[in-house]
Parts: sequence; structure tokens; C-alpha cells
Amino acid sequence: MKTLLTGAATLALLAGAVQAGSHLGSTSDKRIALSNNYAGNSWRQAMLQTFEDTGTQAVDDGIVAAADAFTTSENQATEQAAQIQNMILQGYDAIVLNAASPSALNGAVKEACDAGVTVVSFDGIVTEPCAWRIAVDFAAMGREEVNYLATRLPDGGNLLEIRGLAGVFVDDEISKGIHEGVAEHGQFEIVGSVHGDWAQDVAQKAVAGILPSLPEIVGVVTQGGDGYGAAQAFDAAGRPTPLIVLGNRQDELKWWAEQRDANGYETMSLSIAPGVASLAFWVAQQILAGEEVPKDLTVPFLKITQDGLDAALETTPEGSVANVSYSLEDAQGVIADAK
Repeated sequence: MKTLLTGAATLALLAGAVQAGSHLGSTSDKRIALSNNYAGNSWRQAMLQTFEDTGTQAVDDGIVAAADAFTTSENQATEQAAQIQNMILQGYDAIVLNAASPSALNGAVKEACDAGVTVVSFDGIVTEPCAWRIAVDFAAMGREEVNYLATRLPDGGNLLEIRGLAGVFVDDEISKGIHEGVAEHGQFEIVGSVHGDWAQDVAQKAVAGILPSLPEIVGVVTQGGDGYGAAQAFDAAGRPTPLIVLGNRQDELKWWAEQRDANGYETMSLSIAPGVASLAFWVAQQILAGEEVPKDLTVPFLKITQDGLDAALETTPEGSVANVSYSLEDAQGVIADAK
């Protein structure tokens, strides 16, 4: 895994990766499409940008003939299913899929497979057996948050949970892990839960709406894209800032650094890297090239600790999210590890 790079460094990295995989069949005539269900936050924007950067360079290098990205106007499985069916009709050889639902798209995914189209799902994965899946253990991520709080707040207390986009697999899994962690650490109790849609403005409104009804809060467990909004809501309400687990967004990291410098505030931040889209692209390319790839691949989540805050903040563009981009060589390593 490598830090997201730009310019000449990226060109050199990708060129080296191409040579590493040159023994496989040619994919120069193959066309890959990204089907994305939602673009309304900084994580999704960084994900789309990473896919575009990776795909554009692969097309320029003659590795694939096309790498096109499409996002549905609303987070609706029916709309995304129609989008997938349209990609089949357009003759794409592979679809890289961030799915609105783990099961509601299975029919469209099966249609794609039956038409000879390779489907690689990531982040929001699908359960259709013919598809490949690239996922973080999101439940483990949720448990990690509570485990961290237990080390920092051994006496426990009341927690506020900020969930993501309702009805999405990722939201369900992270929340499940958080509740498993609370069950393991009985000193904590979740006394409130809101959906922040992985967006700071939505999270701020949601937290502001529930705060008047809540007792003292010692910690906030989140899913990413909501920590800074939560902090703003606590500040506006005149309430003490609890220990908020953050989600790698630049505004969160900036706020964290400011609080650390002002009063020694300490926390941690974790999320799946948006660059997983580049990994999904290369996995699809490897399948098209004839590589045998296990159906299920796992990548670690990206965690930022107090010691790594300054370095992460320095390399994260304003308004974006801490990221890593995967090369073809990285994808080959992930594939090899899964065999």
C-alpha cells in the first residue's frame, strides 16, 4: 500500500506496476466501468477521484481501453440496478461496484455475470456468489472504536452513536461492531443514536437535535465524515467536548490538531481508505487478464493515531480525506495473500 501520490511519482509507480503484471494476458481492448451509488460526501469524492486518476493513467498506458465512472443521482438500489443493466448493454467487460445494498442488486449483478461481465464489488459489497468482494472488516472497525474508548475511559460512561447512511451495508456492519464492543465493555452505554449520513453538516444537525435530551456524554462513536460536525454541535450547545472517534476527514484532522495544541486533546481516527477504488480497478484488470483471484479479498482500514496526526494532516488535501492509492503491484499482493 502506498500513500496517494500525484504527478510524476504516480506515473512512475503505475508504469512499474504495469511491468510487474506484464506476464498476464493483454487487457488493452477491455473496458471497465465504475458503478457508484452515492457521491454526497468527501469520502465518495476522494474515491471517485482516485478511480479517475488510476483509470485515466491505465488508459493512457494502454493497459485498458476505457475506465469510466458513473454515479446514480439518488442512493436507490433500483436506480443502480438499471445503471448496471445499461453497462451490460454498452458492452463493458468489467464493472467495479460500490453497491447501494448487499442483496438488492444481486439480480442485476447475476445478469452481468451471465453476460460475461466481471463484477468486482468494494466498500458496499454484494452477496451474489458470481461477484468478487473487496471489503474492510467493518464490524471489527466498530469494535476497535469501543476498545480504544475502554483504554482511554476505563470508568466508562454514556456514549452517543453517529451512524452513516441508513440501509447501507457499511452502516449496518460498523454499528454492529460498535454494539458488540459495548456488550464486551459493560461500563459503556449507548444513550443516543442518530444518522449523520457520513457528512459533517448532516451529523451536526442530527447531534444538535438530540443533545438536549441526552445526559452527560463521555464518548462519541462514529463512522467517518461526522466527527467534526459532532464537535461543532457540542460546542454550540455549550457542552463539554467528549472523546470523539474521528473518520480521517481533513476538517476532522485539522480540528483535532487545533484541540491538541490548545488543550492536549487526544483521540484516534479510522476509516476505509477511498483508494480502495483503485484496488478494485486493478483486481478487475487482473481477472480480465486471466489471473485466478479469490472471490473475497480483505484490506485493512486506515488508522491515524496521535503520533501520526501531523503527517496525515500534511498529506490530506483541504476538504478531502486521508487516503492511500493502490498500484497493480499492491493488488497482486492482496490477491496472493488471499490464496
